[in-house]
Amino acid sequence: MTSSPTSRVTAEVTAVHRIGDTAPHSAFTDLVRHAGRWFCVFREARTHLSDDGVIRVLTSTDGRSWTSAAVVRQAGADLRDPRLVPRPDGRLQLLAAAATGATAKTFETVTWLSVDGYSWGAAIPVGEKGVWVWRAAWHDDALYGVGYATRDPRFARLYRSTDGVDLRPWVPTLFEGGYPNESGLVFDPDGTAFCLLRRDGDDAAAHLGRAAPPYRDWSWTDLGVQVGGPTLLRLPGGRLLAGVRLLDGEVRTAICAVDVDRGELTELVALPSGGDTSYPGLVWHDDLLWVSYYSSHEGRTCVYLAEVSLAERSAVG
Repeated sequence: MTSSPTSRVTAEVTAVHRIGDTAPHSAFTDLVRHAGRWFCVFREARTHLSDDGVIRVLTSTDGRSWTSAAVVRQAGADLRDPRLVPRPDGRLQLLAAAATGATAKTFETVTWLSVDGYSWGAAIPVGEKGVWVWRAAWHDDALYGVGYATRDPRFARLYRSTDGVDLRPWVPTLFEGGYPNESGLVFDPDGTAFCLLRRDGDDAAAHLGRAAPPYRDWSWTDLGVQVGGPTLLRLPGGRLLAGVRLLDGEVRTAICAVDVDRGELTELVALPSGGDTSYPGLVWHDDLLWVSYYSSHEGRTCVYLAEVSLAERSAVG
């Protein structure tokens, strides 16, 4: 996937709705369409780091009127950063981290399965304790997930599973150096995989990884910009978009174009956001980009859904 040298994409936020505001702190979102409905998940808790996190699942038929479909809890655990993954068998899969411990937190990735998005089975531990599988995607009947070590030594690891539950290390050291952690993961139709990786150490610059099947060997490009809460989406025409938190100037959640050949991340539009913000979910539907995200720019930290229109423009100069 490359951006066309004779055109560029522009973006405009056409609508924003606040859809999650019943908890003191609503944050860390993801968004999918399943069986003709929208589903948005996020964490509800007292604060950003409190130990009482639960997962709220909202649903909607039109993306504007939302109702609660479920609340997922785990006794004694703070559930963090939920991710929805549509499965090839038609079910929805929910991934999150279960944080336990009073001072020295221990993180374990857990998953739930659902046919309808309303009823969720029991939590199933996946992967390895101490490695947080933050983002996952299905490709060619296998689930690939990027996890990161929550304690030293810091590294990112690629997992693979044929059932979505038995996650086993596929690339034990996907990336190391500079505290790699959160990631976006997407596959092109030709099988090429792309990973947008957040880093918080050294210069804290995000890196873009690229690999061909079977995804054992990766090449990485320094993007020269710091991001938070990254996610990736491939548009039907081939362009690659990222949803991220940007920290240059005022903190904001933004939609960016990704040029994989030039190693560039270009901001297209900033969403109404500020303060505690980011962790977007991206869906392309009805010729619009739908973005779930959270922000504290209106005071209390709430979840929002934005509609963003995209257009091609001829390049100038």
